[in-house]
Amino acid sequence: MNIHYFSGEEWEENYVRTKLTGNDITFHEGSLASFPDLTDADAQVLCTFIETPIGEDVFKRFPKLKLVATRSTGFDHIDLAAAKAHGVAVANVPFYGENTVAEFAFALLLALSRRIIDADERVRETGIFSPTGLRGFDLAGKTIGVVGTGHIGAHIIRMAQGFGMKVIGFDVYPNAELSHTLNFSYLPLTDLLAAADIVTLHVPYNKDTHHLINRENINNIKKGAYLINTARGAVVETQALVEGLKSGILSGAGLDVLEEEGELSDEATFLTAPHPNEAGIKIALENHYLISHPRVIVTPHLAFNTTEAVERILDTTIENMQQFAEGSPKNIVKS
Repeated sequence: MNIHYFSGEEWEENYVRTKLTGNDITFHEGSLASFPDLTDADAQVLCTFIETPIGEDVFKRFPKLKLVATRSTGFDHIDLAAAKAHGVAVANVPFYGENTVAEFAFALLLALSRRIIDADERVRETGIFSPTGLRGFDLAGKTIGVVGTGHIGAHIIRMAQGFGMKVIGFDVYPNAELSHTLNFSYLPLTDLLAAADIVTLHVPYNKDTHHLINRENINNIKKGAYLINTARGAVVETQALVEGLKSGILSGAGLDVLEEEGELSDEATFLTAPHPNEAGIKIALENHYLISHPRVIVTPHLAFNTTEAVERILDTTIENMQQFAEGSPKNIVKS
């Protein structure tokens, strides 16, 4: 196959060439958008991230194109109707970080429950080697409310049970089989918030989940609970979170995402491109109540980012291209 591969970290070229031997691959430093005049009458595959819209203009520049292999879960940057009209298939990476994100959510929770960051800062900054004032709490016996019981949520449930926690869940589409297999109960969101010692969010961001946790329901949360958000920032209304912390409804929060990030559609862009709203977030954080709260941990959208998860993205994309070439296409997006 004649493949044009855009963006990517430096090490990816060798990784991809090793696994796609026998193909004519051209690697480009930068996104497809960085090469507006690039054409190739023989190109069969474009391998891209989501930073470049792919539509009619692109298909005209690559008239023999057969496949767009996007190294992302999201595919709204591709005009599927135009792709279909030109006979171009689109393949994505449906899953790559279910356990990765779940592990990070528990890392945030453990850091909060055992005062790990506070303890480390005390030792590093003051040299005082004392546990006084750093008493934490056990996870065993606590109730965790898992909001969103898809692939990531299912991993969270298994991990929570390993800690001896009681699990309750909420999902717009409850999975009765999963509930039976993993031995947990579904509750309405209001009831879950009232019962959970820890609420962890694992829903996609859309119009229905925008401000799922908000000023109207923040008071329903069990007093003293902790909130973990590794989903999307705008799933939580920032002002509601601040009010919950100030009032003592929430004892703390672990946040890998912030509402100031905007409607980020896919983590994969973080791997090769700066955040599109990085300057805005920096300014917001300078005056952000959350960043200075002693029981809030904020990390820079890091939950997905492990060596293994990145390699799974590449391996799935490589397999998508191989399977397509062999006449057994996989992970094809339906138009």
